Amino acid sequence: MKGTKAAAILAAIMMTLSGCGSTDSQSSESISQPAASQAAESNSLPESEEDTEEKGMNEKYDALITEMPPEGYDKEREGVTYPKFEKKMYFSQTAGRDTRVNILLPQGYDESKKYPVLYILHGFYDTEEWMARDIVGLSRILTNLQLDGEAEEMIVVLPYIFCSERLEYTTGMDAENCLAYDNFVNDLETDLMPFIKENYSIAEGRENTAVTGFSMGGRESLFIGCTHPEQFGYIGAVCPAPGLAPGQLQPEQLSFDEDKEPYALLISSSKSDGVVGSFPDTYRGYFEKNGEPFLSHVMQKTGHDHSSVKPHLYNLFRILFKE
Repeated sequence: MKGTKAAAILAAIMMTLSGCGSTDSQSSESISQPAASQAAESNSLPESEEDTEEKGMNEKYDALITEMPPEGYDKEREGVTYPKFEKKMYFSQTAGRDTRVNILLPQGYDESKKYPVLYILHGFYDTEEWMARDIVGLSRILTNLQLDGEAEEMIVVLPYIFCSERLEYTTGMDAENCLAYDNFVNDLETDLMPFIKENYSIAEGRENTAVTGFSMGGRESLFIGCTHPEQFGYIGAVCPAPGLAPGQLQPEQLSFDEDKEPYALLISSSKSDGVVGSFPDTYRGYFEKNGEPFLSHVMQKTGHDHSSVKPHLYNLFRILFKE
């Protein structure tokens, strides 16, 4: 948040955050595989009968979660036109400058219709281009699922989430830079969401609004979703970085009022993630301790890169906006 002084707390997690950049230089092949003793686990944490009764989202969506998508899920199909990302600029009052954003509209976008919106947040050192790359295949994955009747039509927004009045780009892994990522929540509410509403035909309400992110973007999507449940009915995170907005949101606050519980909260992680390691399990522990329902997606051999992001998106797309 603007003006937040959390340097002392952030310093305690700097060593863990080191290396949380989301470049694909660390591919799934370059990260060590789990030891043989770490046998394949269930995609969902075990639940008691009492837990199952309380966790309505698990009853609805748990069966949809698959560790890895089926073959061909991200490939182009003959005769299909796949929408491309539109590059746009909006003025961020929060950062005090024009800011870039990538937007994916459904094929055959019709202004007479109202579309739900998914915001996807990039990781440390990256930009709005990361999720739009061909290697992620976001448009192909989503369009194929829509053609198969497994995903709803939606508008996908890829913002630039480094939000600093002084710095235009990330300069290092320190308190000032980390707080600039945390500051994106202000840009999102004050600048980006109004821009999307003004320029596109969107369906409003938490039942039509979702946020997810990778690495540092995963930390921010959890922060945003938990602090603004009245706006975001669907929350996701894949390989989220540690330190959930320290100084602003404590583990015991990772909970929701009864009338503001998310329709779905999906946390994806990899057992072979050599960057954030066990921190996704820590987030699960927070929600579990607070009695909050969530969907757990565990991958065995993917890395801290697109190889984990793509299965997360495949699962999330099949859950979003079903309410």
